[in-house]
Amino acid sequence: MFVLGERVRLRAMEPADAEALWWWNHDPEVMRWMDAGYAQPLVQVRTWLEERPRNAYGDVLFGIDAPAKPTAGTAEWQLIGLVRLSGAEPETGCAELNIYLGEKEYWGQGYATDAVRAVCRYGFEAMRLHKIALTVVTENDAALRVYRRVGFVEEGRLREVFRREGQWLDKYTMGLLEGELK
Repeated sequence: MFVLGERVRLRAMEPADAEALWWWNHDPEVMRWMDAGYAQPLVQVRTWLEERPRNAYGDVLFGIDAPAKPTAGTAEWQLIGLVRLSGAEPETGCAELNIYLGEKEYWGQGYATDAVRAVCRYGFEAMRLHKIALTVVTENDAALRVYRRVGFVEEGRLREVFRREGQWLDKYTMGLLEGELK
């Protein structure tokens, strides 16, 4: 099953996606605004994808595919990132959104906006969520533009919870309610 946007398709992540995920997770530019954790060997990333429970209401993880660039060879679609709705519970109707694009040549061209819009539409329609929430570093202007464009609004500020380059930074908490998706 695919979740289709205007420019992207979302699909379940596969163990074959491990190498791309491993490269992205080791790229400082890709991970700049993310809580990166500790470096993992490729075999551990592959094992995580192999042993990860299948997508279910509480946690859906999608690979973001976009039309392949001519340099990608014969493939029609290329994995460019991932998006996840996690922590969903039917009792609360809420989930948390996480997204990143690892393929930098796709940055700034609307692919992230389309992926966020597609996964939110999926969350509201297929999962019957009432609210999707996220946190974002206040200095991450590109992500803020995406979230605001889709309809997310700032709901609060978490002070000095993210450390980058020796500096403590704030995060916004943002939310999107059912019916607010743009």
